[in-house]
Amino acid sequence: MPKQKTRKSITRRFKVTKSGKVMRRQAFKRHLNVKKSSSKKRRLRRVVETNKPFAKKIKKLLGK
Repeated sequence: MPKQKTRKSITRRFKVTKSGKVMRRQAFKRHLNVKKSSSKKRRLRRVVETNKPFAKKIKKLLGK
């Protein structure tokens, strides 16, 4: 059976930590930022962990 190819779009959007958590960037930070508070924009800068069922799919697409 051939090797599983990784989805390049997924590799750009997600990172897997050493412990196996799948990290992603938060949404709602691209535009219309003037009306958002500074604290909200600061919070959206953080990288967060994806939920478990979705992380399993992401790992499969990454070939891990």
